[in-house]
Amino acid sequence: MTAEQRRLTVRRAFHIPNQELPNIRNKHVLLIDDVITTGATVEACSRALLRAGAANVDVLAVALVSEPLSVTT
Repeated sequence: MTAEQRRLTVRRAFHIPNQELPNIRNKHVLLIDDVITTGATVEACSRALLRAGAANVDVLAVALVSEPLSVTT
């Protein structure tokens, strides 16, 4: 998928149930991801958390892919 296709695919994939809203509202959230490729998943998760009332969302990732690896055989 292209970065734009990935963004559209995960845009509304994450939802915070109403019963969890008090646990998120006004909290500082640390979102941990193993690898960020396009950033679409981190963006969608962050948006869901902010919509749920989080004060802010910081992201910690183990790796960031700056360019797709092209492998030829």
